[in-house]
Amino acid sequence: MRKIPVLLVFMALTCSVTLSADNIVEEIIARVNNQIITRSEYTREQDQLKQEVQQQDPANADKVIAERQKDVLRGLIDQQLLLDKGKDLGITADTELVKKLDEMRKQMNLDSMEELEKAATSQGVSYEDFKQNLRNQIITQQVIGKEVGSHLSITKEEEQKFYNDHKAELEQPEQIKLSEILVAMKKPAANAAQKPAADTPNSAEEIAAAEAKANDLLAQIRKGASFEDIAIKNSDGPSAAQGGDLGYFKRGTLAKELEDKTFAMKAGEVTDVVRTKQGFVILKVVEHHAAGIPSMKEIEPRLQDAIYMDKLQPALRAYLTKLREDAFIDIKPGYVDSGASPNQTKPVETATKEASAKKLKKKKKFGVI
Repeated sequence: MRKIPVLLVFMALTCSVTLSADNIVEEIIARVNNQIITRSEYTREQDQLKQEVQQQDPANADKVIAERQKDVLRGLIDQQLLLDKGKDLGITADTELVKKLDEMRKQMNLDSMEELEKAATSQGVSYEDFKQNLRNQIITQQVIGKEVGSHLSITKEEEQKFYNDHKAELEQPEQIKLSEILVAMKKPAANAAQKPAADTPNSAEEIAAAEAKANDLLAQIRKGASFEDIAIKNSDGPSAAQGGDLGYFKRGTLAKELEDKTFAMKAGEVTDVVRTKQGFVILKVVEHHAAGIPSMKEIEPRLQDAIYMDKLQPALRAYLTKLREDAFIDIKPGYVDSGASPNQTKPVETATKEASAKKLKKKKKFGVI
């Protein structure tokens, strides 16, 4: 979220922030504790919602947008309340932000953070805004996990019931989950000032060097080294940052040579070094699911995740309602917070501030009126 000068917080909510009488710069539509939400932020969220829905469900886009648009301001207020709570809890997300940015750098095969910044700015994105948005996401996720998720529990009886109720949806074709380590063959350059040409063939020495490196990595894994750690440190593939995780594959989606090898393996087994167009690959079968309805034990983590999400949404809504009741929130006429609590205290005008002082003291936080 873009930083707003502190002075703006003290301006009347019904006024716009201006440089002159004829030059409106920004309009404040809501105040949440000592922060403000502007009309441009609200409009940006609306535009993003439209883009997402049109991509995900173009056939029903108008209907879905109409249903979800009423919650846009609620989402902005939710985020600010969670960020404020994160500040109370001392959550800065500094370490997690650096780690996340580094993961993104690796996924994009970039050599430095400077290159990641250039990649962002080349797409018209403010790198500072991008980092702040990412930091906000991390903080809100940590607050939700600490304040809401940690209080949820799942019983074996709930798992069994969910499994029984959703058996038809759980039926699946045979599939495997794979991870990879890719050792790419480096393309030779004509000279030090030029980049390698894409169609330049590799020499026998370069091919042998790549194969030798792959065999050495495989030997380390056979001796007990973690496949995931080796992938993070050595793989040239885009999945390196995720420990080589490639996701799930059904029969018919892999090259025949790789399918024949991997579908004949059990979970936890690792292939020999395989030559591909990209270089030399080592594959690990992380999971192998037979066709049909998997046993409850096979998919227990998935069941727990599904039950957790079912429980999290109402619990989170209740938590955010309580945060609203403990906060100072004022909204410009014409805008509606669909998550408002009937127990919220409406901010008072200066003239009645003294008479309502005791009531406001019950609040954990309140802005300057």
